[in-house]
Amino acid sequence: MTETLNIKTTKATQSRLAGTDLTNLPFGKVFTDHMFIAEYDNGEWTNLQVLPYGPIPMSPAISALHYGQAIFEGMKAYRQADGKISVFRADKNFERFNKSAVRMSMPTIPEEVFMQGIAALIKTDEAWVPNQDGYSLYLRPVMFATDPYLGVRASDKYIFAVLTTPTGPYYSKALKVKIETEYTRADEGGVGFAKTAGNYARSLYPFAEALKEGFDQLIWTDAVSHEFIEEAGTANLLFVIDGKLVTPSVRNTVLDGVTRDTIIQLAHKAGVEVEERRVSVKEVIAGIESGRLTDAFAAGTAATVTPIGEISYEGKLYTLTDPSTRTVSSGIAKTLNDIRYGLAPDEFGWNWVL
Repeated sequence: MTETLNIKTTKATQSRLAGTDLTNLPFGKVFTDHMFIAEYDNGEWTNLQVLPYGPIPMSPAISALHYGQAIFEGMKAYRQADGKISVFRADKNFERFNKSAVRMSMPTIPEEVFMQGIAALIKTDEAWVPNQDGYSLYLRPVMFATDPYLGVRASDKYIFAVLTTPTGPYYSKALKVKIETEYTRADEGGVGFAKTAGNYARSLYPFAEALKEGFDQLIWTDAVSHEFIEEAGTANLLFVIDGKLVTPSVRNTVLDGVTRDTIIQLAHKAGVEVEERRVSVKEVIAGIESGRLTDAFAAGTAATVTPIGEISYEGKLYTLTDPSTRTVSSGIAKTLNDIRYGLAPDEFGWNWVL
């Protein structure tokens, strides 16, 4: 960042913090007092401001509603042990946001707009950052097309916004998941690697059907053969097989998860062998049956590290090892949280302290 931006701040007349129970936070439903907004028009980002959280006026003809030009990111800010606030691996989210923008034919965000906008918003709503173990301030940068034009082409105008919501643990128990072999999340040559709204929209119906069957989440498989595991609905997937940490390799149908990358680096540092490759359904099921698979977990910004307790495949339910006995995922999760909260040295330089 080479330029200090002029970001206008308009404070809310009254904070909602006093009436908010920060110990009872359903994910994504409680928003802080302010948001950050920037507008793109005539080839440049302008009108940068922090303003009270609330509705954004827009035409019903905007391109995002009709042609799906919308992308987002998910990241977290933490109250560290010394009281300071840090954002975890913001540089990686910034890079991925722009990667998504390019794929969706949207303008990229300058680093100073992304970073300084987030910093200005967090400093304005600093009191909203929880001070409890396992809690954080979730950040949702989002960009959407705003041209009021009914024509199939990339929009000329966009809004970039950042919303913040205090949150506790996303999952409170080991997951019961189903390997999906009928519906697909992403296709070769598509946009599976981008965090675009349409990826999540197409997953909602099969996810709702899985919920009816008592599952917490789906494990998506490849669109061609349904023989290879890709990711879960809200996270990447990792397994421990024969003592090795095995995870589906990143490809154009698999999101390059920031938490996934973090876990891989921490595993290497801990001396755990890591394999990034295609992982077949048959290998996972055989590993459970033989006892060679001793750990399975989901990893994402919201989920962090969440153990998988049961996996259903072709109508049969497989029970995995007790999460309390899993040393690899639990050890990595502790190290990760200690770094995020400033309880352990940040040797990788991941914490952006504001």
